[in-house]
Amino acid sequence: MRAERGPWARRGLRFATAVALVLGAGSAPALDLDPFGLFGNRERAPAPSADALPYAVTVEVAGGERALVNALEAASTLYGLRGDAPPDADALVRRAQADLPRLVDALWGAGHYNATVAVEVAGVPLRLGVDRTAAAAAAASAYRAVAQVPVRIVADPGPLFRVRSLAVLGPGGVPLPPEALPPRIVALETGAPARTADILAAQARIVDHFRAGSRPFVRIARADPVVVHPEAALDLTLVVEPGPVIALGEATIGGTTAVDHAVIRSFIYSRPGDPYSPEALASIRRSVGQIEALSSVRVRTPEDESGLDANGNLPLFVDVSDRAPRVVGASARYSTTDGPALRAYWIHRNLFGGAERLRIEGVLSYLTARGPDAVRSGDRKDGIGERLNDLGGRFTVSFLKPALYGTRNDLLLDANVARERTEGYVSRFANVSAGIRHRFAERVSAQIGVEAEVGQARDVLGEIDYTLVGIPASVTYDSTDRPLDPTEGVRATARVAGYPTFLGSSVGLAVAQVNASAYLALDEAARVVLAGRLGLGTIVGADLEDIPANRRFFAGGGGSVRGFRYRSLGPRFLGEPIGGRSLLEGSVEARIKVTDTIGIVPFVDAGTAFASSLPDGSQRLRVAAGLGLRYYTGIGPIRLDVATPVGRERGDRPVAIYIGFGQAF
Repeated sequence: MRAERGPWARRGLRFATAVALVLGAGSAPALDLDPFGLFGNRERAPAPSADALPYAVTVEVAGGERALVNALEAASTLYGLRGDAPPDADALVRRAQADLPRLVDALWGAGHYNATVAVEVAGVPLRLGVDRTAAAAAAASAYRAVAQVPVRIVADPGPLFRVRSLAVLGPGGVPLPPEALPPRIVALETGAPARTADILAAQARIVDHFRAGSRPFVRIARADPVVVHPEAALDLTLVVEPGPVIALGEATIGGTTAVDHAVIRSFIYSRPGDPYSPEALASIRRSVGQIEALSSVRVRTPEDESGLDANGNLPLFVDVSDRAPRVVGASARYSTTDGPALRAYWIHRNLFGGAERLRIEGVLSYLTARGPDAVRSGDRKDGIGERLNDLGGRFTVSFLKPALYGTRNDLLLDANVARERTEGYVSRFANVSAGIRHRFAERVSAQIGVEAEVGQARDVLGEIDYTLVGIPASVTYDSTDRPLDPTEGVRATARVAGYPTFLGSSVGLAVAQVNASAYLALDEAARVVLAGRLGLGTIVGADLEDIPANRRFFAGGGGSVRGFRYRSLGPRFLGEPIGGRSLLEGSVEARIKVTDTIGIVPFVDAGTAFASSLPDGSQRLRVAAGLGLRYYTGIGPIRLDVATPVGRERGDRPVAIYIGFGQAF
């Protein structure tokens, strides 16, 4: 007789089945509750089988020091391949036997030169110099198809050895004086643990110190460590050959490239006779790598003094290779306050053989947060008309000609037509500009040009048909290490543009804006990075109502104050945003990597615009806080930010979500 199951019994059965699947009961596949590897190493030995001999390995260190356990796990092939079962007992024992010298080396490297290690396979200990492989293989064979073979790595590290004496000698065996090699560079004192990694790091610092002093051929001629076992001590002598002071020589361009060599040389800011340094070579790689037509840059130098040129300088060999000249791409972004946006572009990176870049780009956006009726006053009122009014777009053609006549001057030409749609205004305009950018050095450039724009802007204050003709100028400084995910350095841009009426502008005004951001890694691996941003702006020479709405300052949105609608923060009229003549905004983020590919970013944004030409406190600074998720790819992070206004007011949405590529700033 079969008992009838009630609804709660059926639910209980389904729950138990789900739990069994999650825990991997029986032969059912387990659900992966840690897809990103957040909870440690996920390697597990396979189940017992007649076709292989899986084993379970444990690492035990007398005293239980976790750092030594980690070192042995990292050095052990047994531990690293525990998920890959050997076919038989002989293979398992060979794997264990090969581990012994590696394990001893790992303990010696940690400064334990009296260490002893045994690998027990099925209870049979294996040690260096003792052959018990047959007994271990016989014991392991008994586990086939029955259970995993128990394997134990057992280590007695003994005492930690310390540096008893240290001598750093120069040519001829003469000690190097402190002025030639400061003790802080060696950073290895008597009494310090005699770890191999610390000794090698001290040698590397010595070499780096002399290379930074324009001595490219420095080398550690001899390293003599003497281990005194009874006293658990190490006496160390290092002999350094600094080599001569060398200057940089001529740079020769090589590799496979269709780019004019004169263009490449214009991005090399070091000149023959400049002091050699590793940073000078790194600067060449970075600056030449800014040429969009190139995919790779390698800087080589001679390996010894025989390769010096006739002037005794160090010649440079800059090898480059090209990217595909044409590229077609598209991207998308989305925010719950600003709506979606699509972008498509076509680029030619080497149009005429001088790394000329031609870019044609189209952007289409849709504002999901509807604006006021005042902005839409001239539009149709049926549903299709309103939806079409919420569309925005931009079509841009830009041209860059780097290294005019082989100089550090670049020509930039831009033309675009656009329709902007925000909560507060609708604008249509056409803009053309031309400028010359001078690159002073790898990190510093300045630009000046001419700009003309004609358009129409409409908001709650009314409609303006305008013409602007002006002279924009800017200065840029960028010492960051990566464009899409910086971990150190400063990025700053100051821009001034004057649009006087005598040049043809319908309203005379001047605009100044400064944007700066800074990045600081709190650890060597840059797993925790603090990032901050500050933006300031001012408009002078015209009253607020005479300035086209799209030229006023607003805050809010994904690139400004997250959590608020795009360009919605600032002065209001009849409850609608009208923008201001000055701007103050900033952000602070902590970018924390949880794994190599997953990160979290708590952040705080603040800002608003002001009706006056200087921030005067007439508007309350709006603040938003949030948490971001990052998925790190080879070219940059994919970004998901969730923000909420602090001190929410009427009309503010409780939560805003932003999805994009690259860090927020």
